[in-house]
Amino acid sequence: MSMPQIILLGAPGSGKGTQAARIVELGYNHVSTGDLLRAEIAKDSKLGQKLKGIISEGKLVDDQTVLDLLKANIDLQKGAYIFDGFPRTIEQAKMLDEQIIQTEKAYAIYLDVSFDELVSRIVNRRTCGKCNEIYNLVNKPPKTEGVCDRCGGELVHRKDDNEKTVQNRMDVFKGQIEPIFSHYEKKGILRRVDASINPDTTFGQIKEMVGR
Repeated sequence: MSMPQIILLGAPGSGKGTQAARIVELGYNHVSTGDLLRAEIAKDSKLGQKLKGIISEGKLVDDQTVLDLLKANIDLQKGAYIFDGFPRTIEQAKMLDEQIIQTEKAYAIYLDVSFDELVSRIVNRRTCGKCNEIYNLVNKPPKTEGVCDRCGGELVHRKDDNEKTVQNRMDVFKGQIEPIFSHYEKKGILRRVDASINPDTTFGQIKEMVGR
């Protein structure tokens, strides 16, 4: 059975990065538009030069150029992909359907966690300044306060991980995601996964969904 393409959706703190890394183990290719953009510029291709010019002028890369970047770097006939961080708007979702996904089987998988839970997760998040290991003071605290279990590095609380900033980020996300939900629901490909329990349970649901 061929694997469906995955459009991975989730708010900040929902565990998208963790799940994307595990889905790759099932044989998926991980597509991050940010990574592709940097790689294309490094290749110094015609598209890479165009991207470099846009960025050097301090402009945002327009949607069609991002789609051109995806088209230049993926082949859905040869493999299954996780689209991570794209689409972020309803316009991008429609363009992805029309220009990339087309007739391919696909699921838009949403990592579902209540916004209150997400705010708590992020506010209580601590990151190791050395190895980038992530802890949570509520459900994954370090053995020694302020010290990384893995490497002994100092744990850092990011300045923008405060309640007011995080709440604002959630409000912005909610405004962006609702029309995308509606779009994928109408197409019959939206799948909600309970991401509030633990990463293993979440991954188990995704595996079952994609038939692996």
